[in-house]
Amino acid sequence: MHKNWLAFWPAMIVISVATITDLRSRRIPNWLVLPFLGLGIVISPWRSDWSGVRRGAWLARDWSSFWQDGWSGSSHGFGWSGLSQSIEGAALAFLLFGILYWKFGMGAGDVKLAAAIGAWIGPQQLLYALFFTSLAGGILALGWLAYLKVIRNLVQCAGDFIQGRKRKFNDGSTNSMSHLLKRSIPYAPAISIGTFMSFFAS
Repeated sequence: MHKNWLAFWPAMIVISVATITDLRSRRIPNWLVLPFLGLGIVISPWRSDWSGVRRGAWLARDWSSFWQDGWSGSSHGFGWSGLSQSIEGAALAFLLFGILYWKFGMGAGDVKLAAAIGAWIGPQQLLYALFFTSLAGGILALGWLAYLKVIRNLVQCAGDFIQGRKRKFNDGSTNSMSHLLKRSIPYAPAISIGTFMSFFAS
């Protein structure tokens, strides 16, 4: 498992709930992702699974050890590196998913969920999560198309076109492309799969 072991179970719980709510209502609630985001940033300086807790500038647990050890990295305390990784992970996710929100209409809940996950796993693991998320998203999109029978309709139209028969694709059916574009594809499952796989990436 990836070095960010402390984030595994909190992330699994949140992405599971987010997946259920996204599939049921096409919404990812703020009460789920915003506290998760804030908590990820708040606890990041004291996380023992991030190397920053033991290196660089730190604040001792008590002032006596501070006066004895100065700013050495031999004890547990406030790790600036951990805080930096958390903020960078959240900012990177917000930037990349924000572009998708702005350009392609991705849901705002997906952006906030990705930012919250980034705050827990940091920028390096986030890149793995984004890679697996993109793969899972492509597969889920194809599955969504198949579910709406759009692929079958396209194949039938192509066959009719080759054989010279006239056929209207947008015939008022619920499987038309215009109807598909009006229906949002839940993306939380893809984010969940990508996040889960990132914990086992080297």
